[in-house]
Amino acid sequence: MTDASMSAALAGVPAGVQAQGVWTGRRQLFVRFAGEAETATMFTSAALVREIQRQLPRAPFHSISISGRDPLANLPFLLAVLKEAAPVLPVMLDTDGQRPEAIASIAPMLSLIQVTVDFVGPQTTLSRAMETIVAAHTASCEHALILCPRDDTADGLVLRAIEHFHNLSGTAEVILHPPLPTGEPPALDRRWAVLLEKATSAHGATRLALRLPPPAGLR
Repeated sequence: MTDASMSAALAGVPAGVQAQGVWTGRRQLFVRFAGEAETATMFTSAALVREIQRQLPRAPFHSISISGRDPLANLPFLLAVLKEAAPVLPVMLDTDGQRPEAIASIAPMLSLIQVTVDFVGPQTTLSRAMETIVAAHTASCEHALILCPRDDTADGLVLRAIEHFHNLSGTAEVILHPPLPTGEPPALDRRWAVLLEKATSAHGATRLALRLPPPAGLR
């Protein structure tokens, strides 16, 4: 049984379409941890188990996505929920990679760990993300690196991240998501085709893909 005293602030448990990463376009049940600016609802672990078990039989889902702001800050809560709910669907963790020490405990309950890097913050942020990749690889859990550079992100920084990833986990997938194109009609700068060519030279399992914008796409 779950410990009813454990609780966490969630932005919700919505059904939706994955906006980015390996399973882009898949219909998922999202367990979204609340960010600072989001309206939060407190769930006990037992209440979240009941909500997952209530929703899964109601409609077809490809998988469950654990996402939102810093989900691994609630590691004991997550472990209790996943153990009790015992979902038969694949479970994906979408993380910024800042808690690599948590991966060993939760990896046996996951089908996919995708580490999403948005190139905001100090260089140590990227270093911690790579430590999470190492932890996932060590735990023999399928993993991927999701890169979301901005218009002002240097191409060299993106390429160094891909080269580093290749040295750590040479066969896993890198997905490069450029900023959503603007204009009428929307146009994607040729920069991204050139960057993909260089990235593929460094790591063959790299692909370029657009994210699904909200409200259709969730993460």
